[in-house]
Amino acid sequence: RPWEVLLMGKSGSGKTSMRSIIFANYIARDTRRLGATIDVEHSHVRFLGNLVLNLWDCGGQDTFMENYFTSQRDNIFRNVEVLIYVFDVESRELEKDMHYYQSCLEAILQNSPDAKIFCLVHKMDLVQEDQRDLIFKEREEDLRRLSRPLECSCFRTSIWDETLYKAWSSIVYQLIPNVQQLEMNLRNFAEIIEADEVLLFERATFLVISHYQCKEQRDAHRFEKISNIIKQFKLSCSKLAASFQSMEVRNSNFAAFIDIFTSNTYVMVVMSDPSIPSAATLINIRNARKHFEKLERVDGPKQCLLMR
Repeated sequence: RPWEVLLMGKSGSGKTSMRSIIFANYIARDTRRLGATIDVEHSHVRFLGNLVLNLWDCGGQDTFMENYFTSQRDNIFRNVEVLIYVFDVESRELEKDMHYYQSCLEAILQNSPDAKIFCLVHKMDLVQEDQRDLIFKEREEDLRRLSRPLECSCFRTSIWDETLYKAWSSIVYQLIPNVQQLEMNLRNFAEIIEADEVLLFERATFLVISHYQCKEQRDAHRFEKISNIIKQFKLSCSKLAASFQSMEVRNSNFAAFIDIFTSNTYVMVVMSDPSIPSAATLINIRNARKHFEKLERVDGPKQCLLMR
């Protein structure tokens, strides 16, 4: 049975923009030309090769929202595993936004009580930087209170920085059925090659799907920043009819290697031991490919995700 993921929020909240950046290779400034979603917009994408997502981006105009809760209620909310609800932090109709969210939760509770709930407080770039923590914390507390008896995970997001990748990486992480085995093997790989840190990215979206660190790192947001930077670089390469395959960044403190790993992933290896030559690390990456390819084939996700 397909997993069902519901993407909802009021019109203009930014659902289509974030979906286009993550899954359709848009850059942030190009999302300005996207129009409002009419009713439900369908798109099909592959994630991790065997994981097929049939995306249902639900238009958020009042007429459509009311229909979702009445005539389309059973069709929309039955067998939902994940609800992603997007809020515009600058909305002037907060009371109506919360009303729609509560209606959504009531329908979920009735039809899919075991669903995972994610709330994205979006367009945080429009809030003054010194106010962002306070405003997000207040909104998060309100949403968690309104969500009871269900539990929700909240993220602050913006299409203009790495926060979008942090939120979607966290969501996608929960949809990967063999993620614990993947992490165990990644840990073994990191320890064998004496890496400070190893990250695994999904090849198409460049979302972080697994990581292991042996040494403490200072920047807690480094994963999402790397996703954002490399995704933009990949898009720049494609505009020049070139394809991105690998990259090495080195200074006096560390060396970082980003390379194609399996048919569905990229890997990033961070080394701080200057005595280990680049060639040795690249050989280790190459030698690990077969093992992780086999892991993907044996334990890779076989089912289809239905994202609505």
